[in-house]
Amino acid sequence: MRTSRLEAFSDGVLAIIITIMVLELRPPDGATLEALGGSATSFLTYLLSFVYIGIYWSNHHHMFHVVEEVSGGVLWANLHLLFWLSLYPFTTAWMDETDFATTPVVVYGVNLLLAAIAYYTLQLVIFRVPGGAGLREALGRDLKGKMSPLIYLTGIALCFVAPWLGLAAFTLVAVIWLVPDRRVERYLAGRPA
Repeated sequence: MRTSRLEAFSDGVLAIIITIMVLELRPPDGATLEALGGSATSFLTYLLSFVYIGIYWSNHHHMFHVVEEVSGGVLWANLHLLFWLSLYPFTTAWMDETDFATTPVVVYGVNLLLAAIAYYTLQLVIFRVPGGAGLREALGRDLKGKMSPLIYLTGIALCFVAPWLGLAAFTLVAVIWLVPDRRVERYLAGRPA
């Protein structure tokens, strides 16, 4: 099966996730800059989750440029990833509405970790389909992919010291991935036509 239907479905789900998150943002109660300042934390939590969705969308897009076909296993692994990503609006809103209480921030971190594991699982399943060996070659050692879960686990643990420390770790992972990952592009550029 070609990859185009999987990509279109995933793009649609990710667009819906972003739409749900933005609908959770509430306008300020007043018409002053001070009132707008009270919405700053809501905006920042939305921004962090938006960036995460953007990172997954971008890397998902690159990944499927290498893959020639998808199998049933790839479809299910992709749904597994989309499931964890679809929880971002819930965990983002809970964290924000509780003023960054420890448990909601921990749950947010666990959500980030489980999405990362699901993405890694999707990669492993893709390695077994036609074109999958190319993805393995393109990713190489995948240092960022291996570091991220460790930073998430550290951030989850730091939440029990102070939730903002956990958020700092989660933000660090987003910053690491915000730098465009050119591995797949370099692989495709170096591949004979």
